Formats: sequence, structure tokens, C-alpha cells
Amino acid sequence: MIDPDGYRPNVGIVLMHTDGRVFWARRVRRDGWQFPQGGMNSDETPIEAMYRELREETGLLPEHVAVLGVTPGWLRYRLPHNAIRRNDRMVCIGQKQVWFLLQLTGQESDLQLDLTPKPEFDHWRWVDFWYPVDHVVMFKRGVYASALRHLAPFARQIAPNAIPAASIERERVRRRPRSRGGALRQPSSGERD
Repeated sequence: MIDPDGYRPNVGIVLMHTDGRVFWARRVRRDGWQFPQGGMNSDETPIEAMYRELREETGLLPEHVAVLGVTPGWLRYRLPHNAIRRNDRMVCIGQKQVWFLLQLTGQESDLQLDLTPKPEFDHWRWVDFWYPVDHVVMFKRGVYASALRHLAPFARQIAPNAIPAASIERERVRRRPRSRGGALRQPSSGERD
């Protein structure tokens, strides 16, 4: 399912430990690390897609997590030019995502990366809340920064010391897009906070 603008609807999942660290996973047979994410089926709501993807990619069930927050509306990223499949009937130029912040309420032993015949991940670890922004593949960095900025106030309710208010403001200023001349540019609709 691709929208008229060429974006595939998708959900992203930030799974948080009670200490404020977040789940960071390595893609199977690749060196790339990312948050769990996946496409929405045409008959799914974002929350239904999130729970399906959560189960498929981490093995967790709804009773293993608590939903702490969600981004308002879609956040978008474009695929690199060489990753766009132009031979497909509907050309997908990127993803539009709704991001969910979940708190792990189950046990770490509930995490199972190999429940499906084609697992997405082969390894995972807990990392500091802002770590993924600087360590995800470059074309996803803007959407990761936007998602975490939106979700950080919800995360602070659980782990205020791990995500201090000052770090939220520092990330807001540090990640603000700039034009070539150095002046701040107006964000597009997909980038707005």
C-alpha cells in the first residue's frame, strides 16, 4: 500500500526499559541497527500494525508492554535514490510513519527475535535514549530525531534522570534543519514537531 505521494504507511516502535534505555536491534545479515518498524496492511489501524510488528520482530505481546506515547500524525523519510524500485507498478519513494513509545513491562526473556520464518533482527541491546539518532543509517536520522523529540516527554515520566529536560531541548536545537546559508529553514509538513 503506497499513498498517492509515493510514501508507504508504516509504524515505528521505540521500546523502552524502565531505566530509560531503548531497544536497539541489528538487521539480519546486515551491519545496520534500527528500531523495530514495519508496513501497515490496508485493513489495519496504526496501533494494530504496531502490535503485529511488535510480535513479529521482538516476540512481545500486548501484555508485555505499556503504550506511553505516540507521535502526532505522520513523520516521513525518503529512501536514497538507489533504493527506489522504479520497475514496480506503484513507486515507493519513502516511508510515512507513526511512532509509538512502549515501556517493557514483561521480562527480557519475553524477547524472541526468531518467531517468524524470516526474522528481521539477529541481535539486540539496550542503548541510551538519544543514541539511535547518531547511529541509524543516514537517511533515517531526521525521522528518528523527530520521533524521539516527540516521545521524550512521555519517556521522562518513567525515567526522568535518563532523559533530562535539558537533553530534549539540546536535541531540539542540535537537530534543527538548517539551510545552506546557515539560517534556519522552515520544516516541511513531514518534519514539523
